[in-house]
Amino acid sequence: MGVGAISPLRIFVIGATGTIGQVTVRALLLKGHEVVCFVRPHAGVGGRLSPQDCSKLFPGATVRVGDVRDAASLTHDGFCGERFDVLVSCLASRTGTPKDAWAIDHQAQITTLEAAKAAGVTQVVLLSAICVQKPLLAFQHAKLAFEKALIESGLTWSIVRATAFFKSLSGQIERVKAGKPFLIFGNGTLTACKPISDNDLGKYLAGCVDDVSRHNRVLPIGGPGDAITPRQQGEKLFELLGRPPHFRQVPVALLDTIIAVLSLLGRVVPPLADKAELARIGRYYATESMLVWDGAAGGYDASATPSSGSDTLFDFYDRQVRGEAAAERGDHAVF
Repeated sequence: MGVGAISPLRIFVIGATGTIGQVTVRALLLKGHEVVCFVRPHAGVGGRLSPQDCSKLFPGATVRVGDVRDAASLTHDGFCGERFDVLVSCLASRTGTPKDAWAIDHQAQITTLEAAKAAGVTQVVLLSAICVQKPLLAFQHAKLAFEKALIESGLTWSIVRATAFFKSLSGQIERVKAGKPFLIFGNGTLTACKPISDNDLGKYLAGCVDDVSRHNRVLPIGGPGDAITPRQQGEKLFELLGRPPHFRQVPVALLDTIIAVLSLLGRVVPPLADKAELARIGRYYATESMLVWDGAAGGYDASATPSSGSDTLFDFYDRQVRGEAAAERGDHAVF
């Protein structure tokens, strides 16, 4: 079945209440598929969404409530003895700390995969992350372990490794509007990315169901246009605000010091070990580009990073500055 030859399928979705999950569900519904969303009793950031709230988010979809970590709940509360064609997973750990990552990015995915196979699912679309190309962090290793299990499952699969999200690059808008400087690591050109909007990524994920050219492939994907550095992000933000650029450079060595101190203290105070991991995550994003990695050349390649969609980060910045858009950042905030 190729693009344009679409037959309605029964699709089971986990991670539906996240910002990417929500637009993916809507895109699947627009394609005419029958969608069942499996959500927690208290879903969304901070657990503020009730099952009734979730039902309002997805008119046309069926919302079922349970625990994605529990095989019995998935079987009895989620799949309910019914047959499904496709599993779409937008599930991700909220913090990226080791315990959270291995419980959600790996084990919950494995548990859902097994329950899905028992329900007749023959195809899986997985939202992953482009940063797993150079795995240095717990959540990256957890994601890779599940990717491997999915590839070896015998099912048809599509692994979508997305680049940076708009919400991840919007954390400094309010501080800049308040007259504070835009923070950059080094000179602000250490990294670059091709950010993709929620809507464009959701449409791409939904398209993986029907587009056979995306089956059994790892699919790095970014948004339209050239790769953008943090300095360029700041310059554009000041331009939109009609102000001269004002940057504050943060040395990467400062993050190294914070990581070292928290790691040492974490041996005595366990919660500080999680703080150290969060600092490692911050350092990773401060020093690694969200682009395709060329192992042979030993560097990131913007030209090899595919683009999709039409929404640009700078258009999103413009809407935010004018108060026409907001970014729900939740536990993924760095600044």
